[in-house]
Amino acid sequence: MGYRNLNACINDLEKNGHLIRIEQSVDANLEAAEIQRRVYLSGGPAILFDNVAGCQFPMCSNLFGTLERARFIFRDTFANVQRAIQLKVDPAQALKQPLKYWRAPLIAMQMRPKLVRSGAVTQNQTSLSALPQLKSWPDDGGAFVTLPQVYSEDVRSPGLGKSNMGMYRVQISGNSYSEQQVGIHYQIHRGIGVHHRAAIDAKKPFRVNVFIGGNPAMTVAAVMPLPEGMSELTFAGALAGHRIPMIGQTNAASIYADADFCISGTIDPDKQMPEGPFGDHLGYYSLQHDFPVLNVDKVYHRDGAIWPFTVVGRPPQEDTVFGELIHELTGPVIPTVLPGIKSVNAVDASGVHPLLLAIGSERYVPYQPTKQPQELLTQANAILGQGQMSLAKYLWIIDQACDPDLNVNDVEAFFIRMLERVDWQRDLHFQTRTTIDTLDYSGSGFNEGSKVVVAAAGPAIRELPTEIASELKLPDGFRDPRICIPGVLAVTGPEFASNALPDQAASTFCRFFSPNEPINRFPLVLIVSDSEFAARTLNNFLWSVFTRSNPATDLDGIGATTEHKHWGCKGSLVIDARIKPHHAPPLIEDPEITRRVDAMATRGGPLAKYL
Repeated sequence: MGYRNLNACINDLEKNGHLIRIEQSVDANLEAAEIQRRVYLSGGPAILFDNVAGCQFPMCSNLFGTLERARFIFRDTFANVQRAIQLKVDPAQALKQPLKYWRAPLIAMQMRPKLVRSGAVTQNQTSLSALPQLKSWPDDGGAFVTLPQVYSEDVRSPGLGKSNMGMYRVQISGNSYSEQQVGIHYQIHRGIGVHHRAAIDAKKPFRVNVFIGGNPAMTVAAVMPLPEGMSELTFAGALAGHRIPMIGQTNAASIYADADFCISGTIDPDKQMPEGPFGDHLGYYSLQHDFPVLNVDKVYHRDGAIWPFTVVGRPPQEDTVFGELIHELTGPVIPTVLPGIKSVNAVDASGVHPLLLAIGSERYVPYQPTKQPQELLTQANAILGQGQMSLAKYLWIIDQACDPDLNVNDVEAFFIRMLERVDWQRDLHFQTRTTIDTLDYSGSGFNEGSKVVVAAAGPAIRELPTEIASELKLPDGFRDPRICIPGVLAVTGPEFASNALPDQAASTFCRFFSPNEPINRFPLVLIVSDSEFAARTLNNFLWSVFTRSNPATDLDGIGATTEHKHWGCKGSLVIDARIKPHHAPPLIEDPEITRRVDAMATRGGPLAKYL
């Protein structure tokens, strides 16, 4: 049941028509990534690059390119893991349907990792420079591992029991790294931080191993937002269908025996080095910053090792499927962790953390008609105190009673229901000078920004316009009004002023109107750099607005008021989502690489059937 290693998975995918081989030479520098992006967007198969220029190791990508393929990979185990999670949500199901759930309680006990003395991964040693030097975007600072399983142990209690495994970006070349150094980019609210804190307190270095490859379940486990203290190795074992073999070592962290590669080393808890830039999943470059550095002792690889990789960038990309897969597994758990919350959607098109949608429930005074958000605000605070959801920048939450059939994943319908009901004088709740996603450069500094909760409950108070009134007049410098979705108007604004001067365009726009003018029929107005682009698709609206604005500084409104330190507005809420000088640059492909891949997609080329 399940695969023992990556080779077995690749052979199975190829046998069943889910994988193609590219035998002509492909460069790991930009070219492989360009191919991956295009094949993914076309809904194509997994890819095995047999001939990587200047490298002895083949590479593979797009293993998780579709949800159907991900389900196929875990077809022998997925249902059992789902049942185990369902049983955690409702233990009574075991009594109601014993034949369906009888195995679920045994999974965690059966799938705990096991210590072994040796494994395939330690058969050979190599160097960092001999590994595939994957570069995804032209201005990346070097080569990166994009599907790493970064494993660490607690210096206070070494061993598997308190280990952590996460997917933290790993830079293996470039910048000022030597042949024996790699950058470990982990962000706030990540499990490895607990181990780093312990190492600092103990004044000891701590061991870290970076696994690449092996059973695909290890990759999924590395990205799963598991509660602190829950073992990623046990979860991986359940999804893999066998106990994960870990090679025990004296005075060193254990090594995943079935991995294709292992980069083994030690992190000095007090040392950082520049890491990046890197084209990231928000669709921009994350810039160069100091991050922990791994001093590498050994680089291992198994016989026939294959280097799996993915490419991130503006969504959707392959990591979108990770989110869908995680939601299938963990979605039912949310109501048990967050009482009153029915469902949550970290919106992929917005880069995940910038925008979170939630459906809650008003239960405080059920004997009275719901007129305004009450318990929703408690539930919003609970969401913002929960793991990586705490990084949400915009949290929109609505009472389920507003539309019992509303699906939180139907983003346009969700916004429509919200905008029909929201009262901007009452329903905006800010957190200022707080933490946001490390990769988000819309804020006031590194990891610094603000949040806003938008809550809606009660009956609709307005009808949303779908046409622009002919009498709409705009102030000088603003042009080309476009409707994104009902009730949302985008306007092209003037280019943002230099950081040296406060930019007054948004406040000028808001002061131009009074709260009783026609523009206020649109509850949400966006000032953007290109309104045609923002209104062209729903995804463009979500990406350009929520990745390019910081609530505390970029939200304004027509008829703005402050009462008892509560800010609101009588007319339209205005979001200044223009491109600003402090934003990171967006990701753009290299034209020469684009032409090369175009040639591979012509008739007779290896990608002709898939692009």
